[in-house]
Amino acid sequence: MADAKEAATTQPMSTLTQASGGRADFPLVFERSQPGRRAAHPPKVGDVDLEALLGAENLRREAPRLPEVSELDLVRHYTQLAHRQMSIDANFYPLGSCTMKYNPKVNEEAAKLFQDLHPYQAPETAQGALELLYNLQHDLAAITGMDAVSLQPAAGAHAELAGILMIRAYHEARGEGEQRRVVLVPDGAHGTNPATAAMAGYAVKEVPTGPDGEVDLEAFRAALSPAVAAVMLTNPNTLGLFERRILEISAAAHAVGAQLYYDGANLNAIVGRARPGDMGFDVVHLNLHKTFTTPHGGGGPGTGPVGVKAHLREFLPVPFVAKREGEAGAEFYLESDVPRSIGRMRSFYGNFGNLVRAYTYIRALGREGLRDVSGYAVMAANYLRVRFAELGFQVPFDRVNMHEFVAQPPEGLRTLDIAKAQLDYGMHPATVYFPLIVKEAMMVEPTETESLETLDAYVDALAEILARAEADDGYLPGAPYHTPVRRLDEVRAARQPVLRYGFGEAAG
Repeated sequence: MADAKEAATTQPMSTLTQASGGRADFPLVFERSQPGRRAAHPPKVGDVDLEALLGAENLRREAPRLPEVSELDLVRHYTQLAHRQMSIDANFYPLGSCTMKYNPKVNEEAAKLFQDLHPYQAPETAQGALELLYNLQHDLAAITGMDAVSLQPAAGAHAELAGILMIRAYHEARGEGEQRRVVLVPDGAHGTNPATAAMAGYAVKEVPTGPDGEVDLEAFRAALSPAVAAVMLTNPNTLGLFERRILEISAAAHAVGAQLYYDGANLNAIVGRARPGDMGFDVVHLNLHKTFTTPHGGGGPGTGPVGVKAHLREFLPVPFVAKREGEAGAEFYLESDVPRSIGRMRSFYGNFGNLVRAYTYIRALGREGLRDVSGYAVMAANYLRVRFAELGFQVPFDRVNMHEFVAQPPEGLRTLDIAKAQLDYGMHPATVYFPLIVKEAMMVEPTETESLETLDAYVDALAEILARAEADDGYLPGAPYHTPVRRLDEVRAARQPVLRYGFGEAAG
């Protein structure tokens, strides 16, 4: 056991520590500081009277507490700091339900082409940008099987709110607003689904998952009534399984006048192959920052277009991009004159740079390329599902899955401990403890962009972790061993955070 423990704590450094020059830690920028050292020398003010110019109350009485470092020290500090973090550019990132995949850098270059646009520009001076948005609306409608799309919402949950507000407006316009006060949500749904329904003023009723990992159809039918306003579903669901009875579900919901809402978080599994609109969904939201190459993580920004069938078009958020024929040909403009619209969901018009990235991605791949995306994503996930079972992981719904699957660790091991151990191998852990309906859940999504060699390296790392855990029962609870920060007291960190270096009693 001692040998196993020693191996665990002296294993080769991960890519995280290698990137820091072989150190698990390095001096903070304040610790590099030397009096009088500067990164830049601004021009002298000369004889300008700053007090008269700015006002005495706006001038500092003492120098700011900033580090004094050279430009080289500053560059090295931020470069090393960046490599302390996990990122898709540096690490394998199988974060289930979040589709953390590599995105082509050419899409960043496309977004930069529009960096000089101003949101208050007159539409006639931004026709190219508006045409791009107009085309993207139509592309997303075609991909999802919807009749109209708004690009305005800022993220998936924001788009969910827009979708449920449109459904509420639809029922109110039909005189059924007071009658329909319930939204049905599966017990394995993303947490934003019930939160969104509650925010929109609805009571949430949970529908259980059946033994096959799909919505329990009989329980679902029993929950339906004229009081149901909407059903919120993800297909594939959060277990990574396709709802094979989706047409029966949509027919049953529509039979009682309810609307079917599609959570688009898992569209990466079916893009180019199946369309929510053909499954009977009335409203769809898309996470462009998951499926269509916009940034995901690190605080955003996200993008969440929402699409609707024709009967809900008049309730879309305004403005949306429209086209008309002018004297010089086609003219694109922002349409706001929609009396039954739910109104504006945010300032200006969506996260424009992200919309450009998504448009570039879609047009570069084309129909067949998008089809390949889902094909490779599903193939990679099924490959890992089989390899996980070979290692001794339990797969509670062991059948052909879509882009992700849920596993459980071998008997006696904790998912959290395995996740922490993976950090020593320079790999981001999979999603842990979600969905809540699976005990010790570990949700894995390899995406379509990872190579077979990377997937095999992931499995090899897990095999080594399990072997070390078997040799020494103290190994896993102590992991990680080689990250800049090891296990935190998460309760204390939440209740007594230290947010600034060198300030306060707790700074240490």
